[in-house]
Amino acid sequence: MPGNAILLNGVVKTANREMGVPGISKLRVRKTIVMKITVEIPSALRRFTDGVQTIECSSETLPDLLGEIEQRFPAINKHLRDDAGQVRRFVNIYVNEEDIRFLGGNNYKFREGDRVLVVPSIAGGSPAHPPAVLASACG
Repeated sequence: MPGNAILLNGVVKTANREMGVPGISKLRVRKTIVMKITVEIPSALRRFTDGVQTIECSSETLPDLLGEIEQRFPAINKHLRDDAGQVRRFVNIYVNEEDIRFLGGNNYKFREGDRVLVVPSIAGGSPAHPPAVLASACG
C-alpha cells in the first residue's frame, strides 16, 4: 500500500485512485426495518389490557409476539400461556383470518401489515330448552 493511502471499508484510497484489497470486501450498511403488525384484543380479554382494543407490535414470531403483549400488559399472561409457556389449549390465534397452527405455529414469521386476532374459547350458556320443558317432555 502506498505510504499516503488509507484503508476505508475494504478499499484502499490514495490521493488520485482507489483499489480493492484482496480478501476484504466492502462493508454493507444494514438498515433495520421495523415491521408493524396489528393485534386485535377481543372484549373478553380487554379487562387485562386496560380496555385497549388493538396493539401495534413488531415481533417476528408468535412466542416473541406473546412476550411483547405480556410485557405491555402483564395481567394477560396467565390467560394466553400455560405454565410451560405454550399457548393455552383454548386460545386460538389467527393471522389474516387463518389459524396460525396451519401457518407454522411458533415458527410462522409475521409480515408487514399482518392482522392478528387472539380468540379465547368461551364455554357456558344456557340449554336449548329450560329444565321445566325437558321434564314435561320426559314424563
